Amino acid sequence: MNTFIRKTWVITDFEIRKILHDPTEVLMRAVQPALWLLIFGQVMARTRMVPGENYLDFMSPGILAQSVLFVSIFYGIAIIWERDLGLTHKFLATPTPRTALVLGKALSAGIRCIPLMIIIYILAALLKVHIIWNPVNLIGVLLFLILGAILFSTFSLIIACLVKTRERFMGIGQILTMPLFFASNAIYPIALMPNWLKVISHVNPLTYMIDGISHVNPLTYMIDGMRVLMIGSPTGFSLFTDFTVLIISSAVFVIIGGGLYKRVII
Repeated sequence: MNTFIRKTWVITDFEIRKILHDPTEVLMRAVQPALWLLIFGQVMARTRMVPGENYLDFMSPGILAQSVLFVSIFYGIAIIWERDLGLTHKFLATPTPRTALVLGKALSAGIRCIPLMIIIYILAALLKVHIIWNPVNLIGVLLFLILGAILFSTFSLIIACLVKTRERFMGIGQILTMPLFFASNAIYPIALMPNWLKVISHVNPLTYMIDGISHVNPLTYMIDGMRVLMIGSPTGFSLFTDFTVLIISSAVFVIIGGGLYKRVII
């Protein structure tokens, strides 16, 4: 176990060093959530879209979830780049377990999202969002962020192992991201959606439901946990359920990704 953890951290550290060589990437990724909060959020807050709740309060956890999604869902393209550069062959030639390779890369995706979390919290404070600043809640949000990043990035890696080309991967990534986001309740309540969109939202990885409807997609629980921890909004799932589903799903995705990792070079 100690060897597995050490090798996982070596891969994570390798990925983090890429960020340190180009810190502007973090700032560029922060532009989009900043625009959502500063422009879209400010405008839509005047519509009183969410009865009995400040719209910026409702929206802030959704924008954090969106940031995790957008950063992580394209993470698989790095696997294709590494294959083209010959790095994947070198990784596979080492005794490092495949699951350690996948988990290390997935953890680095979560670490990449931490600066975005800090920026969103700062913007939320400036916009007077009623954030819960309890250290336990902050750690909880961070944990859900990392678990969500692991899920999305390993899902992205699995897609990269299957499609194997950058063009196909980018096409699939574009198909997944915007529909997943806009069919979620990240920026508006499900009650406002037309019926056909509600059907799509029921199987959306970013959506959480409060009406007792069960879902087969475990990714739905990330935004649920974030919203209750960030703003204390009541939800239909317990935090224990959210965490359990995410941790089990993350483990399953890492195992599947580890099994498919070699296919990226075949």
